[in-house]
Amino acid sequence: MAGRTASETRGSLWRDRDFVLLWSAGTISFFGSFVTRTALPLAAIIVLTAGPLEISALRGLELIASLLVGLVAGAWVDRLRRRPIMIGADIGRTLLLGSIPIAALAGFLAMPQLLVVAFAAAILTTFFDVADRSYLPTVVARDRLIEANSALTASASAAEFAGFGISGFLIQLLSAPIAIAIDAASFLVSAVLLGAIRRHEPARPPTSAREPMLREVREGIGIVRSSPVLRALTAAHGATHLSWGIFGTSYLLFAINEIGLPPAAIGVIAGLGGAGSFVGAALTGRLTRRFGVGRTLLAGLVGFTIGNALIPLAPSGAVLLGAAFLIGQQLIGDASGTAYDVVQVSVIQSTVSGRLLGRANATIRTFAVLLQLVGTAIGAVIAETLGVRAGLAVGVLGGVAAIAFVWFSPIRSMRTTELVGEPPIGEDEVRAAGQPAFGGEPPFTE
Repeated sequence: MAGRTASETRGSLWRDRDFVLLWSAGTISFFGSFVTRTALPLAAIIVLTAGPLEISALRGLELIASLLVGLVAGAWVDRLRRRPIMIGADIGRTLLLGSIPIAALAGFLAMPQLLVVAFAAAILTTFFDVADRSYLPTVVARDRLIEANSALTASASAAEFAGFGISGFLIQLLSAPIAIAIDAASFLVSAVLLGAIRRHEPARPPTSAREPMLREVREGIGIVRSSPVLRALTAAHGATHLSWGIFGTSYLLFAINEIGLPPAAIGVIAGLGGAGSFVGAALTGRLTRRFGVGRTLLAGLVGFTIGNALIPLAPSGAVLLGAAFLIGQQLIGDASGTAYDVVQVSVIQSTVSGRLLGRANATIRTFAVLLQLVGTAIGAVIAETLGVRAGLAVGVLGGVAAIAFVWFSPIRSMRTTELVGEPPIGEDEVRAAGQPAFGGEPPFTE
């Protein structure tokens, strides 16, 4: 039919068995993770009476773990098949998180165990996330990545709505440690679903063809540093994570101690963010087609920053009014932030050579984690000295910086996710070196 693109004539992604399995695994895993995202810090706050420094240490260890292995994870993801890495990470996280409810039932749960589990699980999550973002182009054609990422993000948003919404009630009914058992089970189900995917992954380089690990890591860093598009995306992504680090330290304490919200209400409010994210994911494809990739990404960052600014404006002690401000942040900030995230992930997947995609993703992720760790430390210091509201106000500045990085970059004028008239980033280096393009292009076939 005239006027239709190739991607439109191939049929729905929902008829693709392997994509549906990947989507299902992600959705179930996301649901459990959102339960634990609330349950783990609340287990520290409510069960173990943790304060700002303990919460900062809990989150800080997760970030340090991710920072330590991030670049190495990228090199290994480019060396090995990506799906087995994801399955192994899921099984490992099942065992780690499952130890928390067991310890709670036995009466031995303590802060050191939470710290160890958070640290080890973060290492596995780093390998999983880098492999996951690099694996999708194996299952889906590049010109359908925004559609696929929108679907994955929409389901994650629905899982966020259900997971956060239910988590508060589960924590009040069962306790936070027992609620974490749901996340452990979700990772196991995710591993089973990933194991059922049949689509062939491209061959990885044989051992004899591999470069030294440090050289491969430097190559990934160099690709990101040499591309104006990747540099801007990395800087913006890092700035948003700086904000998240600051907010992560203070948000729960602010909601509980300043506004006076109970855990169930916090869970419901966080769940509404899932509804906002769902809307953002559902509209992203339509927005990019009408306004272009660059404008959609910028609009997402602007909305993300405006939404976050509502949190420190929430009045103390006024439960209903304070909750309304937090709900506004969840609906506005999460919807906009989701649109930004879908676009930036799709741009990276579309523009980077498959041989280097794991390392590019790992480099960007590691830089973001580094700034999130810095934000966590900044948030803890400001919360302890000036109060949690002051920390939240400083956190808004990260979004402002992200907007500036994208505005003064080539991304602002991009219409599509691909670099028109140019080969994938890193492909020239592969050809110049005369190296075989193991995994250089996704093996997607209709």
